[in-house]
Amino acid sequence: MSTAEPILLTPGPLTTSARTRQAMMVDWGSWDDRFNQLTASLCEQLLAIINGADTHHCVPLQGSGTFAVEAAIGTLVPRDGKVLVLINGAYGKRLAKICEVLGRSFSTFETAEDEPTTAADVDRLLQADPSITHIALIHCETSTGILNPLSEIAQVIAQHGKRLIIDAMSSFGALPVDAQQVPFDALIAASGKCLEGVPGMGFVFARKESLANAGGNSHSLAMDLFDQHTYMAKTGQWRFTPPTHVVAALHEALLQYNEEGGLPARHQRYADNCRVLLDDMAQLGLRSFLPAVIQAPIIVTFHAPKDPRYQFKEFYERVKAKGFILYPGKLTQVDTFRVGCIGHVNPPEMHAAVAAIAEVLQEMEVLEI
Repeated sequence: MSTAEPILLTPGPLTTSARTRQAMMVDWGSWDDRFNQLTASLCEQLLAIINGADTHHCVPLQGSGTFAVEAAIGTLVPRDGKVLVLINGAYGKRLAKICEVLGRSFSTFETAEDEPTTAADVDRLLQADPSITHIALIHCETSTGILNPLSEIAQVIAQHGKRLIIDAMSSFGALPVDAQQVPFDALIAASGKCLEGVPGMGFVFARKESLANAGGNSHSLAMDLFDQHTYMAKTGQWRFTPPTHVVAALHEALLQYNEEGGLPARHQRYADNCRVLLDDMAQLGLRSFLPAVIQAPIIVTFHAPKDPRYQFKEFYERVKAKGFILYPGKLTQVDTFRVGCIGHVNPPEMHAAVAAIAEVLQEMEVLEI
């Protein structure tokens, strides 16, 4: 890895490989057959990760992951539908805000930021309100790193005959989801997370039947997944200017993903990163916010030191000067900061990052070692 630029220990954008960055050095024509083949190959490889080729379409979309979440809600939830939004962090709240802005009827169920939603909660809520048509769940809530029990919740939703929309932004590619085992109408992810591409493209795995019946639902021309898929299926092209360099980088990142050993290997590397991070930080006396049983190996939230000499901005800048970029906390009640485990990094970089954190806290006279 280059030492010229800091390593990004964030939930995305994240540190990418030299091969992935090199893939962006080619300019592509957006209607060129070779680029269309690149897009088709990309969608095929993405579907393979969730074993979804028989049941779902992969619909790529220009923009960040939030663009794709909004597109999925706007396209797949009818205008007279009602969404139950399950919240235990900032991204669940954002999903509820999307429903509000789109004019979709919705209700929310919120648990504490260190408390997963349970299948029993969902069962009770669906029994109490039969008008609910769709349930929206954040698989791994990036504001803390908490992992919600997707499989159990999905089975309860299916038993009620309702439809599930999964925001898998921070989990896709590292945590297993099999579309033939976990029933869902949509699973949403993006290029700049666990696949280790660059940001700029979201994608939605939409159940074929649901997408086929979604014409006329969307609030937006640009975010209409029904129209996007129909046009791409007919022409092989994107409707509007595609993020060509992002597509090329993601295609290259997927080649490396498969060379590494696919999802099991990617998950293991991130789990190793997470273990090193937690162990080393514990030796410094820095406590993680979540218990291990609900901690996904994606990003870890740590309690900030209580010493009045600790200020996050100074801490951040000093750690950055030593070669690592961290992430601020996103909790409202507790002072925290976050350290990502994902990206083109390995356990040696995680050891080095914690060593840098220790040096900085010593320099700030917050920590004595």
